[in-house]
Amino acid sequence: MEIDASARWGCIDFISDLHLQSSNLQTFQAWSDYLHGTVADAVFILGDLFEVWVGDDMLSLETGFEMRCANVLRAVSQRVNLYILCGNRDFLMGPELMAACGSTAMEDPTVLSFANQRWLLTHGDAWCLDDTAYMQFRAQVRNQEWQQSFLSQTLAERMEVARSMRSMSEARKPTNANYADVDTACATIQLATARASHVIHGHTHRPARHAIGVGCERLVLSDWDLTATPPRAEILRLRRAATHISDSFTVERIPPAMATHSARITSSLSD
Repeated sequence: MEIDASARWGCIDFISDLHLQSSNLQTFQAWSDYLHGTVADAVFILGDLFEVWVGDDMLSLETGFEMRCANVLRAVSQRVNLYILCGNRDFLMGPELMAACGSTAMEDPTVLSFANQRWLLTHGDAWCLDDTAYMQFRAQVRNQEWQQSFLSQTLAERMEVARSMRSMSEARKPTNANYADVDTACATIQLATARASHVIHGHTHRPARHAIGVGCERLVLSDWDLTATPPRAEILRLRRAATHISDSFTVERIPPAMATHSARITSSLSD
């Protein structure tokens, strides 16, 4: 999949690993406030928007949290171009959810053309080759037959399976403190195949900027958790640089509160 950024787009935001859930309303509120106020022309959500997504019928849950999230996105989509990529937590997001959100679903990976550069966008989990247990699990749950069988169960049954899988994942954490990172050789091959010089991804929760070979780089997104100590939340923002050079751009990392119209107005007034 390839996306050509509109010539009118001067600013693009990238976020991932929100892990939205009703038990963490601080993160939801920070995310909602950011989206309603962002100065970006487009926002790309690169996976794990939700902590869990077991089918689009989650929009009907009595708690209403999932529909509340969709309503935030739909409202924002009236003025911002929204794109969503599935992650390892919410790979069952489907067309009903995308319609409810007013968002465009992305393939993994997707190439974005912006500022005369090709940016390869991915969640990143498929490139963590050293995590062999996860790679086996991923191959199973991304299988179409497995998904059809899973989705044929009732919503309550699927939620129970998700809770069980989450519990097992949490139980393994104390003995698996060092999580696998993206494989550099794999990233290099993917960049060459896509004829791109930059890759942007999430999943690893290790925000950084890595050089890959000659003239290429890997930009890693932050996860979001406003209940953590210290709180974690960050936007990666690309801007067309104010110059006559057509392929000039800037990259910055900013907290949600500094990514909005009100923050820019406050900054201007205080200068």
